[in-house]
Amino acid sequence: MSVQIHPTACVDDGAVVGDGTRIWHFCHIAAGAKIGKNCSIGQNVFVADGVTIGDHVKIQNNVSLYTGVELEDYVFCGPSCVFTNVINPRSEIPRRDEYRRTRVRYGATLGANATILCGVTLGRFALIAAGAVVTHDAPQYGLMIGLPASRRGWVSRHGHRIEEGEGDGGWRCPQSGWHYALRGEELVCLDWPEDRPLETGC
Repeated sequence: MSVQIHPTACVDDGAVVGDGTRIWHFCHIAAGAKIGKNCSIGQNVFVADGVTIGDHVKIQNNVSLYTGVELEDYVFCGPSCVFTNVINPRSEIPRRDEYRRTRVRYGATLGANATILCGVTLGRFALIAAGAVVTHDAPQYGLMIGLPASRRGWVSRHGHRIEEGEGDGGWRCPQSGWHYALRGEELVCLDWPEDRPLETGC
C-alpha cells in the first residue's frame, strides 16, 4: 500500500502523509500538516501547517483545515464545510498568536456546508447537520441542527436518529440493534466501547 497523490495536488516538503491515503485534484497540503493512514482527501482541499488528521478520515471537496484544527480517527467532513481559527479576524491586525484549537473527536460527522467556529470540541460520533453553524461544544452522539446549532436529538454510532424506547427505557439503534443510555447529559453505548473500531470497517 502507498500514498496516492494526484499530479495537480501540492504536498509541501515536511508534510506527513500516512500509508494508503489518497489526495485528489488541486489539493494543497502544507509543510507541518500531519495526515494519518487510509484517509481520503477530496478535490480542492487545503490542509494548513499544524493541522492533525487521524486515520480513516474522509474529507469531501472544497474543505479548508486551518492551523489549530485536529480531526481524530474516522471523522467525516462533508462538502464545503467550514473551519475557522480566529474568533475576531481583522485583515490589518495580525492574530497568529490567537489561533484557537478546534477538536473533532473520533467518528464525528460534519454535514455539507456546516460551519464550525474555532475553539469548540465536537464529541465522539456527533452528527452536525448540513448547513448548521456550531458555536459551542457538541456532546458525543449529539445531533446538532440550526443557526446557531443546538442539540435536537441523538444519533447512534451508525448514524441513525434514536429516541428513548418504551418498556425497558433503553435507546436502540435500528441498524445495529445496540442499546444506548443517558448518563447525566451524555449518551453512551452499552454494547460497544466508544474507543473500539467497528469490525465491519465502516
